[in-house]
Amino acid sequence: MKLKEALEKKKFIVTSEVQAPMGDDDPETLVENLKRIRGRMDGVAIADVEMEGIVGDSIRTCELLNENRFDAIYQTTTRDKSRIQLQKDLNHAHDSGVENLLVFTEDYRISGDSLQETMFFHVDSGKLASVLQHLRDGRTVDGKDLPSPVDFIMGSGVESPWGKNVPKQGMNELETMREIGTGYFLTTPIFDLDQFEKFLKQIKTFNVPVIAEVMLLRNAAMARFINRHFKAGLVPDWAIQKLDKAPNKLKASVELFSDTIKGLRDLCDGVHIITLGGIDKIQPYLDAAKIR
Repeated sequence: MKLKEALEKKKFIVTSEVQAPMGDDDPETLVENLKRIRGRMDGVAIADVEMEGIVGDSIRTCELLNENRFDAIYQTTTRDKSRIQLQKDLNHAHDSGVENLLVFTEDYRISGDSLQETMFFHVDSGKLASVLQHLRDGRTVDGKDLPSPVDFIMGSGVESPWGKNVPKQGMNELETMREIGTGYFLTTPIFDLDQFEKFLKQIKTFNVPVIAEVMLLRNAAMARFINRHFKAGLVPDWAIQKLDKAPNKLKASVELFSDTIKGLRDLCDGVHIITLGGIDKIQPYLDAAKIR
């Protein structure tokens, strides 16, 4: 089932993400690894990636995933793109058969397959709104006609650790993204379900589906690395201690993941799984959480 259909039917959405092949990486290896989750995900996001001057072809990767019966999500940022470049990328994605777009409003993001990959996203909502409106009207930002209108099922990221105290600026940003046409909000990683429930009560007036990020943490060292290099306190101490003290690390990791998923089923509209290089190890996690 495609992401659009799953949203329309109000299913509990399950998506994940992978990194576009870099340099000599074999795209077919990516597809082979993803075959393990075929039928268990409603969409797979591919991020814009550049590392040490090498750029991953995320749009071509999206095209490859669609050819192999995965519903690809083109993940991008407006921060370093002009309106012309953003328009070019979105038009290219659409011409390649991509139906889903994912953009972000927070200033940091852990993404893709590698802990060494740091993505910084900031959405210029005015720029994005202008480009999207032109594309939806079937014209370019400089007034030229396009062969046909261009549109996407769009998700946008939201900062969720505020709990019940979402600042006015944050609420205004959510309202802006809703007006632009956001079909769902994607949160930052969720560990504290009580805090997340308070956050959801704050934003329920927007009447936009909310998909919660869930991080697949395989060990305490990985959790500490994330807190040290990405955002202090992102992974709470209790989760680190659970992974650290458990005699069976895999069992503790799977329990942490599945317990979080089970709690989220009663709170929000779906989950987005950050595997951090573990897409080929995800099956026992999906099984424990009873995902398809």
